[in-house]
Amino acid sequence: MEQRKEVYKQAVQTLSDPRKTNLILVSRPESSPLKEAARSSHELQLLGIKNQSLIINAMLEQANDSDKITKQLHERQIKALSQMPEALSAYPVYSVPMRSYNLSNITNIRRMLHEDALTNIEDNYQPLNNIKTEKELIDDLYQSGKRVIFTMGKGGVGKTTVATQIALGLARKGAKVHLTTTDPANHLNYDLAIKEGISVSKIDETQVLEEYKNEVRAKASQTMTAADMEYIEEDLRSPCTQEIAVFKAFADIVEKADNEIVVIDTAPTGHTLLLLDATESYHKEVQRTQGDTSNAVHNLLPRLRNPKETEVVIVTLPEPTPVFEAERLQQELKRAGIQNKWWVINACFSLVNTKNPFLQSKAKSELKWIDKVNKLSNNNVALIKWSDL
Repeated sequence: MEQRKEVYKQAVQTLSDPRKTNLILVSRPESSPLKEAARSSHELQLLGIKNQSLIINAMLEQANDSDKITKQLHERQIKALSQMPEALSAYPVYSVPMRSYNLSNITNIRRMLHEDALTNIEDNYQPLNNIKTEKELIDDLYQSGKRVIFTMGKGGVGKTTVATQIALGLARKGAKVHLTTTDPANHLNYDLAIKEGISVSKIDETQVLEEYKNEVRAKASQTMTAADMEYIEEDLRSPCTQEIAVFKAFADIVEKADNEIVVIDTAPTGHTLLLLDATESYHKEVQRTQGDTSNAVHNLLPRLRNPKETEVVIVTLPEPTPVFEAERLQQELKRAGIQNKWWVINACFSLVNTKNPFLQSKAKSELKWIDKVNKLSNNNVALIKWSDL
C-alpha cells in the first residue's frame, strides 16, 4: 500500500475535484432510503467529495384519487420528500417516474426514456391469494425452537420492520425475546417492542470500537514498554480493529440465546460472512492485537451453523435487483455453512386490491419474481402486502 500511496492520493484528489467528478446519490421517495442517502452523503463529504446531486427514483406520477392505494402511495411519497434530511435538499434534485414494468433489460430502459405503456393485464384483476403469510413464518420459527434469528437482505427492503414483527409475534406466544440491530442506518422506534416485554439493544460501532481499544490498551500496558505501546496504537488504527470489535460485540449478543430468543435485524458488518468463513484467522488477529478470544466468540460459528438453533430469514422485494442480490446472499450463506429456509417478500402490490390500471400492471410484473423466490426457497416464502404504514 505504501508503494501505491501516490496513486491513492491522486484518486482522492480526482474524486474531490468538482471540475472532474460529480457523485449522484439515488434514493426512493421513502423515509429510510432518504436517511441512508443522507448518511452516505455525509461520509462522502468527510472524504472531500462534495460535488453531489440526488435522483429520486420511482416517483408515482399517475394521479388517481378514486383509488385508495394510489392515494396512499402518493401521500406517503410526498410526506417522505417533505421530511427529507436538510443535507440532501441543498443538492440539485431530479426525479425518475415509477414504471409499471421492471427495468431489467436494455429494451425497458430505452422504453422508460420515451413512454410508459402499461404491461398487458387481465380484464379482471384479482390480488394474489393462497399464499404463506408472516404468521406462518413466525409459527414455524416458534415450533422449531430456533434460538437465533437473522433478517438479512439488500438495504431498504424492510429487514428491521420484519425483524420487529417476528420478535413481537414470538413474544406474544410467550417466548422471552431479545431484539437487536447492528445496522448503523436503523431508524425504527422500538417503543412497541419494549412495551410488550421485549428487551432491545443496538451495537454502536463507534462505542464498541473504543471499548475494544481500551481493553487492548489496558492488557498491553501491563507488560509492554512505552515504545511497544506505540506499535499497539498503530495497530489499533487499522480498519481490521473495527471489524474485530463489532464481531466481538456481535458474538456477545448471540450468546444471549442461551436464555432467550435473539432476533437480529442485520449482520454486524459487510465482512461478517468472510469472518465467519475464516474464524481461525479471526482468532489469530485478535490474539495479535492482544485482545481476548472469549467463549462467546468460540461458540459463535458452531451455533450459527446449527440449523436447529439458527434461522436466517432473507428479506427482499418483488423486483429484479433485490431478488438477485438476495440469491447471491443465499449462496454466500451456504458457502459459510449457514442454513436458510425462510424468505420474506415485502411490499407486494400484487396482494392489494387496487383499481388503478398502472398499479395493476406493476402488480403483474411482480409475479415473475415471486415465482423465482418460491423456487429459491422451496416454497418457504411469506408475502407481505404493500402498506402505507
